[in-house]
Amino acid sequence: MSDAPALPELPLFIWLSPAFPVGAFAYSHGVEWAVEVRDIHDAATLRDWISDLLNHGSARNDAVLTAAAWRAAEAVDIAALADINALALALSPSRERHLETTAQGNAFVLAMRDAWPSPLLAQLAAQAPDVAYPVALGIAAAEHGLALGPTLEAWLLAFVSNLASATLRLGPIGQTDCQRVLAALMPDIRACAAFASSSTLDDLGGAALRADIASMKHETQYSRLFRS
Repeated sequence: MSDAPALPELPLFIWLSPAFPVGAFAYSHGVEWAVEVRDIHDAATLRDWISDLLNHGSARNDAVLTAAAWRAAEAVDIAALADINALALALSPSRERHLETTAQGNAFVLAMRDAWPSPLLAQLAAQAPDVAYPVALGIAAAEHGLALGPTLEAWLLAFVSNLASATLRLGPIGQTDCQRVLAALMPDIRACAAFASSSTLDDLGGAALRADIASMKHETQYSRLFRS
């Protein structure tokens, strides 16, 4: 009988669970403003919005950064990790996006510290004032021997699920529509993860400008449930 674990990626279910203390539920990634102005008003518009993020926007870039951090951690290259983290922070297009990635990234580092020790992650956190969330996840996954492909798919699914959940709480969709959107986005998630698996930092870039603007507009939105 093999001693290999039946599901090596099981830690990802914990790290990316809503119960893991990073506070993902508090962020809408600009979706709250999109709902306010009715850019998102039903399941179809939510699906299209998130699909754009996966194919042309922030989710795609975060997957590229996660992959880069995973490879640098595999090579035990702390200098490269510092550069990748600085780039990830610099790419935040708004104050709230910067808050979103740093607050969750720093919380991830703290949550991992005692239960899931990751020496490289701790070393980066000791020398950088903030750690971007996708960079933190990529490092932890590599240090715990988790394959890049499943890590990217799980990361993107958690991102999509959080935006769908935020939209559900804001009212435009119900629970069944929420599940339909998640099911419809599976091909986009897999395609984005496959792309990021073979990407380099030269592949960073995007064209989901409406979503970036949403994150800026949300800063001054009159009534808000979410931090972004």
